Amino acid sequence: MAHAGAQGEPIDASTRRYTLFLLVVVYTSSFIDRSIINILVQPIKEEFGVSDTAMGFLTGFSFAIFYAGLGLPVAMLADRSNRRNIIAWAVAIWSGMTALCGAAQNFWQLAAARIGVGIGEAGAGPPSHSMIADMYPLRERTSAMAIYSWGIHIGLMFGALIGGMVEDAYGWRAAFLVVGIPGLALALLVRFTVREPARGVADTVHAAPDKQGLADAFVHLWRIRSLRHTITGCTLVAFVGYGISAWGAAFLMRSHGLTGKEVGLLMGPAGGFMGIIGAIVAGKLADRLSEKDPRWTPWVVSVSKVVAIPLVFLFYLPDNLWIAMLAFIPMIALAATYQGSTFAMVQTLSPLRMRAQASAILLFVINLIGLGLGPVAVGLISDLLLPYYGSDSLRYSLIIVSMLGLWGAWHYYLAGRHYREDLEISQGKVMA
Repeated sequence: MAHAGAQGEPIDASTRRYTLFLLVVVYTSSFIDRSIINILVQPIKEEFGVSDTAMGFLTGFSFAIFYAGLGLPVAMLADRSNRRNIIAWAVAIWSGMTALCGAAQNFWQLAAARIGVGIGEAGAGPPSHSMIADMYPLRERTSAMAIYSWGIHIGLMFGALIGGMVEDAYGWRAAFLVVGIPGLALALLVRFTVREPARGVADTVHAAPDKQGLADAFVHLWRIRSLRHTITGCTLVAFVGYGISAWGAAFLMRSHGLTGKEVGLLMGPAGGFMGIIGAIVAGKLADRLSEKDPRWTPWVVSVSKVVAIPLVFLFYLPDNLWIAMLAFIPMIALAATYQGSTFAMVQTLSPLRMRAQASAILLFVINLIGLGLGPVAVGLISDLLLPYYGSDSLRYSLIIVSMLGLWGAWHYYLAGRHYREDLEISQGKVMA
């Protein structure tokens, strides 16, 4: 079925697929640029002579505070104006600032450039979520959001591969330049080849004429019980995920004696492909099971987080690298199960003129706490354990933080208990 686009122009299936594809590429670019520093933690730490806590600040909080905060006003703009243009400008800004990271001569210059990356990336997520929700109907929305989430895993894969190989050959500064500059061309591609979908067309309704603000969006997300628990669970899961991502390479270097290039070759492809598989399977499974019982949309996430806990111990505790990597492969697949369901639930249960803002609030919370504090917490606990465990302090810090995944699983379970009722109420309002 054709969908009405901006100015009433139809958006056919091929155009819809192209738009989703390019949004995945944009999301991939954002994760390459934000995560490439993870593979470079050890050489940067050694050159600047700073602590694990300081590196946790650099990889997490310095980026997240501006990324999370600026996402809110950008989302208000996205609910009122052209989302495609906002995304194009965002790509150009974060790509240029990533390249500037390569020019940093001290810790604080690098932190300032990372802040710039965060400012740019604040403009992509909420408008992308809103566009996807307007292109895909409810029965396909979780799968579409899961496909969009591929960008996380592809970005982490290429960030590790490119960062490890370029750093090994030319140093860590060159790695930032290599991934930053191509993003400028991507910004032009988005601006001149993507079409803006009409709001609400996938829900067979027109966008409401009234424009609701951030205060309304905060109240909406807090009032709906399934969303309140989903956002809490997602924040806890993201806290664990970002902490592990930021310190995974350093862990393999310290505990298993690998080089940056070796870590990139091991973690990059394995993490990327298994992350994609996990997102695909979880999205399809959630869509299929939710046709009979919508509560499975969050419950698929809850089950996956419980199953992942034994794999955490198998990855971090053995001194044998290959046992650890065998646990790493399914662990990453299970780590990737939450994005599609979470993004879809927030979009589905939010009014049309509030979708970008609702997404921005979700991203604000999970990134301020998850991305901002997850890496810092791992680094701080590692520093506290250093006098007792030496180079293995990071190993035990990562295990401790990973246990918060069980708390996140509990909240996704609670979200499922209320989701069916909340969905019925929401769909009744949309069709009214």
